[in-house]
Amino acid sequence: MSNTVENKIYTYADYLSYPEGEHIEIIEGHIYNMSPAPSRIHQEIISELITVINSYIKSSKGNCKVYPAPFDVILKDDNEEIVNSRNVIQPDISVICDKNKLTDKGCTGAPDMIIEVVSPFNPSSDYIRKLNLYDQYKVREYWIVNPMKQTILVYTLDENTNQYAAPEAYTFKDKIKVGIYDNLEIDFNVLDL
Repeated sequence: MSNTVENKIYTYADYLSYPEGEHIEIIEGHIYNMSPAPSRIHQEIISELITVINSYIKSSKGNCKVYPAPFDVILKDDNEEIVNSRNVIQPDISVICDKNKLTDKGCTGAPDMIIEVVSPFNPSSDYIRKLNLYDQYKVREYWIVNPMKQTILVYTLDENTNQYAAPEAYTFKDKIKVGIYDNLEIDFNVLDL
């Protein structure tokens, strides 16, 4: 594990210099080590959701792309150079509809939708740290899927306030409408989990 310097603000430039085997994210200039390899159910949830979303995109001839982790998302302010970005994350699932945000390295700017599957090792990251980050950078829709509790929280950007409204709460027995699309519902009850 690399040493981090206390009180240093880390950027995308620092991220690019990290050894390839190390899995980190940078949020608000602070380095966070990624959890150990995810559980089987964590991976199954990601695989099932990507399959459903990707099938929908292809069948409706949509422009969006869906990517699983590891996939770098660099969140930056409008006037900020990319190397100075203090936010480099690897969401479990990213859906990007603006192809101008896609690069060979990942996505620069907010995806339209992010899904995070909660890890038992660090649940506060998804429920607090990333929720605030995705709200700040205007990710249109953010799902937090908790396999331990079999719950899903769905946050959507309110068009009037330009912030997340109170979340809608669901369970693994529910059908959930994907807000960035007109007619996509994901039925957790029929997913092969």
